[in-house]
Amino acid sequence: MRPKTQSSLSLKLLLICVFIAFLLLFMLRSRLVSSNESTTSSASSISHALLPRSSSSSGDKKTRTCSSPQCNKIPSSVANSLIHYTTSTITPQQTLKEISVTSKILDKKSPCNFLVFGLGHDSLMWHTLNFGGRTIFLEEDETWIEQIKKRFPMLESYHVTYDSKVNEANVLIEAGKGPECTAIADPRYSMCQLALKGLPSEIYDIKWDLIMVDAPTGYYEDAPGRMTAIYTAGMMARNKENGETHVFVHDVNRNIEDKFSREFLCDGYMKKQVGRLRHFTIPSHKSNLDMPFCP
Repeated sequence: MRPKTQSSLSLKLLLICVFIAFLLLFMLRSRLVSSNESTTSSASSISHALLPRSSSSSGDKKTRTCSSPQCNKIPSSVANSLIHYTTSTITPQQTLKEISVTSKILDKKSPCNFLVFGLGHDSLMWHTLNFGGRTIFLEEDETWIEQIKKRFPMLESYHVTYDSKVNEANVLIEAGKGPECTAIADPRYSMCQLALKGLPSEIYDIKWDLIMVDAPTGYYEDAPGRMTAIYTAGMMARNKENGETHVFVHDVNRNIEDKFSREFLCDGYMKKQVGRLRHFTIPSHKSNLDMPFCP
């Protein structure tokens, strides 16, 4: 999530263009809504004059209109993002094409519930692209969380402790094939060694529309690795009451991200891979517990 080197200028320009497009779309939609409300109000006045009122008349319902100049203003969160990415020399770690995969889904789903494993230079972007929704970030480094909170207090993030190690990956992937890991269950009550059980309670209670796994650290032997994050993301999706969950895993060029995403998110649920990013769409298994873990 936190790049060690600066990204290309083209990615920075893309981000600026995305936010400008978002702004134009927001203003256009606001004007269309205002126009529609005006037309509806006029039609309603005519109908009330011509037709008798009844006890079930819609005239008893309040119509929400927006006459304030604020309606046509850019939201402050979008403005802050534009300013940040326009003036910052540090851009997100993901490439233009990789970001586009998730942004297209957010364009269809937002406002929605978006869970991100990792807190980085792209966090403000994800928060803004899910405008009006709830985006939560889970981060392993408490010091980094405090630094980000000072700069972007609007971001919702929580500290997470991981007990796993990269050098345990081979043992964990075999353990994950056992019945206690393939049984559909709330991760906090699971007997599976791969399940993350110490997350804040609301993380388990919220029905996530999108989950991004771009953390924890996984590039050296004693790092926690993303084994448990990938497994838990898949189990949260399967344990949801209904519907499907879009799960994204970054850095699949690395051995652990490649093997664990294929094993626990399943090739059969994979929609596409762009660069180092994989996109899976996992359906709920709650309504049919006889569904195989992987299709």
